[in-house]
Amino acid sequence: MAEATEGYWIGFDLGGTKMLAAAFDDDWTIIGRRRRKTKGREGSDSGIERIGSTIERLMSENDLSPDNLLGIGIGCPGPVDLNNGAILTTPNLGWDDVKVGDFLKQTFGCPAVVLNDVDAGLYGEYCFGAAKQSRCSVGLFPGTGVGGACVYEGAILQGDGISCMEIGHTRISSSTRASGIKMTGTLEAEASRLSIAAEAAKAVYRGDAPILAEIAGTDLSDIRSGAISEAVARGDKSIKRLVVEAAETIGFGVVNVIHMLCPDTIVLGGGLVEAMEDLICKTVEDHAKNHVMSVYRDRFKVVAAKLGDDAGVQGAAAWARKKIEPV
Repeated sequence: MAEATEGYWIGFDLGGTKMLAAAFDDDWTIIGRRRRKTKGREGSDSGIERIGSTIERLMSENDLSPDNLLGIGIGCPGPVDLNNGAILTTPNLGWDDVKVGDFLKQTFGCPAVVLNDVDAGLYGEYCFGAAKQSRCSVGLFPGTGVGGACVYEGAILQGDGISCMEIGHTRISSSTRASGIKMTGTLEAEASRLSIAAEAAKAVYRGDAPILAEIAGTDLSDIRSGAISEAVARGDKSIKRLVVEAAETIGFGVVNVIHMLCPDTIVLGGGLVEAMEDLICKTVEDHAKNHVMSVYRDRFKVVAAKLGDDAGVQGAAAWARKKIEPV
């Protein structure tokens, strides 16, 4: 790509398995992109250096001058210390108290804004995708866990110096299923892609899911969103039932959110939703509308995220610009 002669912004999405960096000009046109594996289990010191080298490669490969870098926004998994720009804890990476904001500022000599990754993804959808022009939007992203976020009147809903909206850790049933915290029966324990995969593995073992047995067997690491979707499409009724039950549970989560915030837009995202968009979105919306108070029934819609992997980087960069250059 041609060298950028004007200022540009970088958005970074730190995931459990991959990291993605992208550069944007002032009109939000992508002028460069760089993706790598996270390799988070090698430790936070190695991981943070990998973040830095990924950004350096992005700039080098696209002839982007460090002098023109206006700021960096980075979305990180888990709760984030907003005042100190630090990752507090990341169960999927095993990192604790990582001051990624200071590292980026010192390395690249520009402002850096750290936020939760689901917050970044929903803010991207609010600015550029499925939640544009929403007064209040809430995102639910079922994956290894169930991430949540809220954008209210153009701003990410955050706590006092800490990220919030951990909707996956709200109790939704009396089940004894656990999800990594002391409380059982959470939305994450009942409706994450991981919980679906665990129940699907049991179905394969019992002989109730012959198609999934052919595709992936009983190994949880192989029962990914694509395998689940293919099994449903090819007629594994027991697997479809698991997906529908999980979507109905998410529908109850939506009901709880509606009763508290009355968002006009519910955005569902993540690989599982992308793989079975029509089935999951319709089931969630129908179940929510059937159980919400009647006065709220026609005041919200459930939509699938539109931006895919770019939501996190676009949202992180846009939020950084909003915080660094407030109107």
